[in-house]
Amino acid sequence: MPPALPLPRLRTVAVAAGAALLAKRALRRRIRKSPLWPLPALDEPISGRLQRRSTTGRRLLVTERTSPADGVVRLRLEGPDLPAWEPGAHLDLVLPSGLVRQYSLCGDPADTGAYTVAARLVEDGRGGSREVHTALHEGMEVEVRGPRNRFPLTEAPAHLLIAGGIGITPVLPMLRRLAAEGADWHLLYGGRSRATMPFLEEIEKLGAEGGRVTVVPQDEAGHPDLAAALADTAEGTAVHCCGPQPLMDAVAAALPPGRTLHLERFSAAGTDPADAEPFEVELRRSGLTVPVAADQSVLAAVRAELPHVPYSCEQGFCGTCQQRVLAGEVEHRDELLTDVERAQAMLICVSRCRGGGRLVLDL
Repeated sequence: MPPALPLPRLRTVAVAAGAALLAKRALRRRIRKSPLWPLPALDEPISGRLQRRSTTGRRLLVTERTSPADGVVRLRLEGPDLPAWEPGAHLDLVLPSGLVRQYSLCGDPADTGAYTVAARLVEDGRGGSREVHTALHEGMEVEVRGPRNRFPLTEAPAHLLIAGGIGITPVLPMLRRLAAEGADWHLLYGGRSRATMPFLEEIEKLGAEGGRVTVVPQDEAGHPDLAAALADTAEGTAVHCCGPQPLMDAVAAALPPGRTLHLERFSAAGTDPADAEPFEVELRRSGLTVPVAADQSVLAAVRAELPHVPYSCEQGFCGTCQQRVLAGEVEHRDELLTDVERAQAMLICVSRCRGGGRLVLDL
């Protein structure tokens, strides 16, 4: 048994604990007084041109910051009157620098006073995850947009969920719901090591009965046997997968007939420069024509001539770079615009001219 702390030390510990509790309560009081802050539209309307997608956001308070795995930060964001969400949904976080990044909601949809997200630090990324890790702390406010859901849990007689690393975040609320409903489900969860796999303890508890969870740390067991896991499913099974692109590609390649596949991507689909062609973009109002190389985005080419053109996510999610198309056939590669919007506009960070040729933008 460890020796008892001396009385002065006990008093110091008690005072520190009391101070932490008071600080937490102060954060809660700030939430109750926090109004919703709508954001202005991303662009002023210009006569005769398509107005940019109007996006509104709200300010939420970071009330808790924890680390559920090595290199992963989990943030609890609280605020009043939060819109409801379903498993698979994500938020846009507008970071202090202005960068916009998407993070899956990994909390409980029944918790109507808070959203929970988790982010892995990507050392060689574009800076968003590093900013989350270094700039967002308890007591700070952060702007969010959404939630939106492109990865809903579908109705099916059976479910196979496949997650790789931080890809577990949209899957976790699905697991909770399926377990609560007594559904037929199985999870295949891979990662570099147990220490780097977030929420592992909770997940193993959810699947403790019936052997519903298969955990495959790469440093212990290599890569998951996707073909075997998929072959073991019954016809009609819904397969939900989130993780690195090679994992999702491998799942798609090994999918047996009669199963439906649902993927969550946080990078634009089909943007491999190997399948791209060079083309030209005319900027009608500027009187310029700029070439776009096969390995270059329209955004990069346009900003070389017009540095003021706005952008943020560079992955076809946020809509900041939306521009009106006056002529030409667009190959849309975004994850945001509706069919009606695509008939008039494009997101120039990811979309291109179909088959080469020429596009004319109202710029």
